[in-house]
Amino acid sequence: MNEHILSFLNYIQYERNYSNRTVESYSDDLKYFEDFVTRETGSFDPLQPDLNIVRGWMAEMGMKHQAVSSIKRRICCLRSFYRYLRRRGLITSNPLTLLPSPKVPKTLPVWISEDQMDYLIDDIDYGQDYEGVRDHLLIDMLYSTGMRRSEAAHLKDRDVDLESHQLKVKGKGNKERLIPLGPELEALITQYRDRRDAEVGFVPEFFLTDIEGNPLSLQKVTNLAHKYLENLPQLSRKGAHVLRHSFATNMLAEGADLMAVKELLGHASLQSTEVYTHLTPKDIIDNYKQAHPRAK
Repeated sequence: MNEHILSFLNYIQYERNYSNRTVESYSDDLKYFEDFVTRETGSFDPLQPDLNIVRGWMAEMGMKHQAVSSIKRRICCLRSFYRYLRRRGLITSNPLTLLPSPKVPKTLPVWISEDQMDYLIDDIDYGQDYEGVRDHLLIDMLYSTGMRRSEAAHLKDRDVDLESHQLKVKGKGNKERLIPLGPELEALITQYRDRRDAEVGFVPEFFLTDIEGNPLSLQKVTNLAHKYLENLPQLSRKGAHVLRHSFATNMLAEGADLMAVKELLGHASLQSTEVYTHLTPKDIIDNYKQAHPRAK
């Protein structure tokens, strides 16, 4: 890999404190760009940027039917890389500032109503063995806290504090935030911890583990969420993020402050949280019947 790319990756990891996952994603995107330029021109020199080459890269990604969101992410990554080179004085201008990012089609997040969540958490038989107790807690925790799957997988046991009724989460960019715990979730946490410590034989570093005390992988969290969301066949998506969407949507539907939800989710901007202010078709009909004088 090019030395300037390696320098940039070290910069975002050690000076900007980007997460390992983000650094890996940036590395993959820049390696993809380097390979494309080398294949097209015979060599790669990031200090001689060519906007037409970047347009060609975008065109190739489009012809391969890559998602618009993926193309936009890669262009943002490349723009950050050239911004870094300019700040170091290695290039005089960032040509990518002239390149518009592709527009990502807006889609409403998939979410679960309160009644359906009650069914999923309270009525599903998770089993009474160790894995059943853990899985029950995982589904409730993802919904009750709005955590990302990576945050749940990496959650440390010491950061789940029942005395202060909150847990500490390390989110994107290694930013920490505190999330309050409700009494029902605390009861499940206590039940799980007692069972885990007895089965594993020691207190693990990570909160959610297998029977050997090993932390759950991201893929395991995804698989477990999908497994239990299969109990709601009407859902078009069944990933762990659906529970995070449901946390935000249902809180806002009950009148929660948008800024408070933003902080609980760990969003960097309010715009990311505003996507959850959508109305369902039933909401629209109810509002019309309530407010329009001719509908009464």
